[in-house]
Formats: sequence, C-alpha cells, structure tokens
Amino acid sequence: MTALSHIAPEGTNLTPDQIRAFIAKACPAEEFRGKKVLLIVPDSTRTCPLDQMFAGVFDQISGATAALDVMIALGTHQPMSEEAICERLGISPDQRRSKYARVQLLNHAWDDLTALRKIGTITVEKSIELTGGLLAEEVPVEVNERIFGYDLLFVIGPVFPHEVVGFSGGNKYLFPGVSGPTVLNYFHWLGALVTNPMIIGNKWTPVRKVVDYVASLVPVAKRCFCMVVTPGDPAQGGGGLAALTHGDTLSAWDAASEVSRRVHITYKDRPFHTILSCAPKMYDDMWVGGKCMYKLEPVLADGGELIIYAPHITELSVTHGHHIHEIGYHCLEWFTQQMDRYRKTPRGVISHSTHVRGIGKMENGVEKCRVNVTFATGIPEEVCKAINIGYRDWRSIRKEDYADREDEGVLLVPKAGEMLFHLKQRPSWAREM
Repeated sequence: MTALSHIAPEGTNLTPDQIRAFIAKACPAEEFRGKKVLLIVPDSTRTCPLDQMFAGVFDQISGATAALDVMIALGTHQPMSEEAICERLGISPDQRRSKYARVQLLNHAWDDLTALRKIGTITVEKSIELTGGLLAEEVPVEVNERIFGYDLLFVIGPVFPHEVVGFSGGNKYLFPGVSGPTVLNYFHWLGALVTNPMIIGNKWTPVRKVVDYVASLVPVAKRCFCMVVTPGDPAQGGGGLAALTHGDTLSAWDAASEVSRRVHITYKDRPFHTILSCAPKMYDDMWVGGKCMYKLEPVLADGGELIIYAPHITELSVTHGHHIHEIGYHCLEWFTQQMDRYRKTPRGVISHSTHVRGIGKMENGVEKCRVNVTFATGIPEEVCKAINIGYRDWRSIRKEDYADREDEGVLLVPKAGEMLFHLKQRPSWAREM
C-alpha cells in the first residue's frame, strides 16, 4: 500500500478539519463494510492527539464495521484502567454509555501465556541474517491471541526517535506492543548490543529489521496511521500534528520517520558537561523515565553529569522493579563479561539497565562508564547508591539555575524524553565504537 502523507507547513499544525479530511480520504467507509476492526494504540506514555484520531476514525468507519474495538499496545507497561483508557481516547462517561457503548477497550496481556499465540519462529539462520551476526539463536514469535478475532488490525500511533529500534511507530505497535516476552527480550538485547547512541535516530537498524520481519508473520491484514507530533509547549503549538501518514504498517512508518527525523532531532555545536533532563508526568516510573537519558546521551560530554529531574517518580519499575533492584544500572560490558551471573534476568531488563547507565567499558574487572547519571526523584538515596546511580535531593534543585547557560556547557531540557539531541559533528567516542 502506497503511503499517503499530509504534512503541515513548518511551524504549524494540521487543523482538526484537515485531520478529519485526511482520515476520510484514507479510509473510505465502504472499504470497512462488515469487517471487524481492532485499533491498536499507545498508552499514556506517548504524546499525541489520540483523542482526535480515535474520534475521527470512529466517525468515519464505525457505521460500516461489524465491530470496532481498541487494544492498548502496552508492551510490558502496566495495564490501564477503563477510566484511564477513556480519558486517553477522549471518551466522556456519557459517551461511553451511548456512542461508544459497543467498543471493547482491551489491554494487551504480555505476561499471560494463555493470552498469547505462537505464529512462527526466527530461525538461527534468520537471526544471523537480521542481526548481522550479533545474535544466532532460535526465537519463538508470539502475539496476543485476541487479534485473530479481527479482519483488520489498524495501528494508530506517533513516531519519535527511539533508543531500541531507531524510530518508534509502525510495526513496533505489534512488536513489542502486543507481542509475547520472548521476542521482546531478544530484540531489546540486540538493541543493547548495538547501543543506544548508535541506534537512536537511525531508521534501518538491525532491531527495525527484526521488528518488521516478525510483523510480516502476523496473518491478519494491517493498516496504519502514523502521527508526527509537533514538539514543545502546547500553549505555543506543541502537541499538535506536524504530519499524518497512512498506509500499511511499513510504508506509513517510512514516510513519517522522515518527517520525525527533521522535526524531532535538535543538533548542538558542542557537548554539555551538565544536563538537567526533566521528566514529564506521563513517565510514572524509571522504566519509561529512562528516556530522559536516552535522548540526551549523545550530547553529554565525557565525564559529564545528566540529572533526571522527576520528583513524581518513586519507583524504578512497577513491572520489572525487583529485577532492577537486583542487578542495578551498568554499562554493557558489565553484563557481557559475566552473563552467567545474570542468566535468570530477562534480557530486556538488562538492556534497560545499560541504556540508562550509558556506554562504558570494563577494564581489569573495573567498570568505567563514560558519563555520570543522577536521579533527582522520589527514589531514596540508599536505593540509588545500591543500584549504582547518583543521587540528588530534588528539593535542592531549582530549574531556573540551569536555564540559559548553554554557552557555559549547561543544558536545561524542560520536557525530556521525546526530542533527540545530537551533535553536529560525530564525537570521538562514537567514532571509536
């Protein structure tokens, strides 16, 4: 399917009328006549006007469909309550009882083996081909069983630079969005081996190749709306749509990622020795709050400090916290040089650990990380020390003290986690990798 694109002039957003018109053009109602359609959408950790998109798609095709339901592509995130899903979709209590009464609101259940179906296998040979020889193993591929009750899977989600796959969106809403944990841990570990700085903001990464391949095994028709969200404060136009694309899950993503590359990457002339990276409230634990490091590691100077400022974050991970408490945060070589010690830890968790801590080396049994990472959060000091992370009392930090000091090597990012920062010239540590 050839992608359709609607791109707003630079510095503007698509209007609600333009969004509705684009949905109507991309989705003639008759194409959905009698079909059961499942909308696969992000949880609340992704910025996008999902309420506008849901309302527009529902109004356009629901009169023709036999069913139109919604599944939250959680990956391994926590399930959302029905109230939270309705808020995400812009459904009022009265609308839930009337207009949207027949819509099933579903959470993906990644950790319920009875809710998954095996659809294929990544063979050893295919693993070598997809990963460029970094991994050579057989991997079962599983997805949520409920998707097989539909004629069409319709992915609706944003595209941003991403630490594991390069750019989010498209088939990533299937894997890991509605997939089983085995393939998820496999390609997250692959992302760790390549490293965050070498993946983030690049399109055709080894992980993207894996994600697109396993998505091709899903025997249900797929379509996609990809959103490119305007960065910045909503009061100044941020949070709207810089672009909207439609097509299959590969073509729509391909077109949107090109716009994301232009819109979501900020280039700096030199690295910073201090970065205050402020986590938005949508990141409710460090599992997602770690994005405040991922997007800024490329512009952090050797030996510099990145502070994740998030007074509202009190947990490492609601789902995986016990594992992180056990292993802490370390660079990649800490794990690769002693994998037997961590053989019972899911590789997806190890990957998260290495991404948060950043790149580094092990020399004569001593870990030497390139940079320092500090939590100024609701996580206690003793916990930070135990997990190999710096600590600052968030109450001691005034954000205004970090503002307007870029010429001094100090960077303040008021809403971190989605905009990627890169240097205009490739740094020496990246050239050596």
